[in-house]
Amino acid sequence: MEWSYVLGWSLNAIIVANFALAIFVIFIERRDAATTWAWLLVLFFLPVLGFIIYLFLGRQLKEDNFYNLSVEEQTFFNQHVDRQIEEIRHRKTGVENSFLNKYEQLLKLNLRSSQSLISLQNRTLILHDGEQKFASLLKDISNAEREINIQYYIIKRDTLGKKILESLVERARAGVKVRLLYDAVGSRTLRHKDFTELIDNNGEVRVFFPPLLGIINLRLNNRNHRKVCIIDGKIGYIGGFNVGNEYLGLDKKFGYWRDTHLRIEGDVVPDLQQRFIFDWNYAGNGRNKEDAFVFVSHQITDYAPMQIVTSGPNSHSEHLKNMMIKLIMSAEHDIYIQTPYFIPDKSFMDACRTALLSGVKMYIMIPGNPDHPFVFWASRSFLGELLQYGANVYFYEKGFLHAKTMIVDSEVSTVGTTNLDARSFKLNFEINALIYNEKIALELESLFETDTAGSFLFTKEMYAERKWTEKFKEGVSSLLSPIL
Repeated sequence: MEWSYVLGWSLNAIIVANFALAIFVIFIERRDAATTWAWLLVLFFLPVLGFIIYLFLGRQLKEDNFYNLSVEEQTFFNQHVDRQIEEIRHRKTGVENSFLNKYEQLLKLNLRSSQSLISLQNRTLILHDGEQKFASLLKDISNAEREINIQYYIIKRDTLGKKILESLVERARAGVKVRLLYDAVGSRTLRHKDFTELIDNNGEVRVFFPPLLGIINLRLNNRNHRKVCIIDGKIGYIGGFNVGNEYLGLDKKFGYWRDTHLRIEGDVVPDLQQRFIFDWNYAGNGRNKEDAFVFVSHQITDYAPMQIVTSGPNSHSEHLKNMMIKLIMSAEHDIYIQTPYFIPDKSFMDACRTALLSGVKMYIMIPGNPDHPFVFWASRSFLGELLQYGANVYFYEKGFLHAKTMIVDSEVSTVGTTNLDARSFKLNFEINALIYNEKIALELESLFETDTAGSFLFTKEMYAERKWTEKFKEGVSSLLSPIL
């Protein structure tokens, strides 16, 4: 009798707890309907486990003034934004009329939502291969004279990771100020002892959202997915590559690693540096907020307007998703998209459908050899729908495709860390460069065309003939897509 009483009481407690959590998800957190239903399904089918999963993966992060900016700092940034909006309105930015007239609303959107200032004179080198990217980065690190600020989501304890750390230590010994920031979840294999030599030589290391007691991480769902590096205040890196042997194509599971990164110089570097400073100060709980960072003048004369756009779970709107939707809606001729994950929400899908129905050609490429099965089947479900509207879909099979790029009308392009899924749009801290330059757009298009040689075209006929097991996988995965 006692055991039956305890069991009955426990079941009632679980039902009440599930009900309370459901009320919390629906009325307190005020999520969108798709995400709410996905979590309710998890709670219904996994009463106890679902509650634990929610604690780690379901909680939202919303904080006013997340980076603890002072009134003076907020005023300073707001004044710069207001000034540039006025300059655009009165055609005084120096941006060529063809871009200004066509993308004026996009420029203003990024200024107002993400305080993304417009920089005009920049030089950009596209890096699409791991060997190429890390050879360039290591060379620039070795030539650093004053400061290195480096941030990655993943830093592995392997050959490449150790090589990067050794290079940073060497520069720190030479008197260069080195700051290293990494994500606690992405770089979970790292240990404090890995940085002993760097710290002993006056280098600084910080962790974004570290776990409690080194074990429990209640912010597991909110990852700092950014990958940037700023050297001497004059060279910047931004893109999709993390640090590890697999990004050199040395992992047998993935094979060749196809990604896209940018090496940039010019007006935009201080903006990239400022985004690093925000994350750096937050990870230090405000310590050394008055640290002196290097901001220098340059001699770059290349005309390539750019904006650095960021978004995160602290944002009150999905800046990067809105930027991409606006970019899609501005297209007149064609759109090229490369992404490892294609799990858009309704608003993004509506934009794609609208563009296709308007006669815009759309080319989308995802990996044919996925790293997450659920994500792949959900991606295929959404792409299958766009096939009906005339989209051209490619599955990359030469290796693993990790590039996150979008090119519109051979004029404007964006490269960064943002995947096309709810995790990047809502949950992760992400960063992208938006480039208003035909030369860069055409070079990225050319890379896409080259990648088609290692891909197969997934047609509407192929999708219609898929097996019932594939339909089942797509159905389950798409149902869970808001929380994947």
